[in-house]
Amino acid sequence: MGAPSNSQPTKRTKWWVIVLLALPYFGLCFPGLYARATPAVFGFPFFYWYQFAWVVLTSFLLYLVYRQLKSR
Repeated sequence: MGAPSNSQPTKRTKWWVIVLLALPYFGLCFPGLYARATPAVFGFPFFYWYQFAWVVLTSFLLYLVYRQLKSR
């Protein structure tokens, strides 16, 4: 029952992991900012391709967070 050993790393989440997980939330939290038709990409209004871009970006961000937490 002595002092804790230094062999086990502490389970402290890095600040940038939390920021990466919060980006999609804040990017889609205010639809009034992106609820418009222009600029259109391949005929899709901004509203739709902006949301789809966040789907792809969120998948990548989750992969980065997963790799960081897995390496601990």
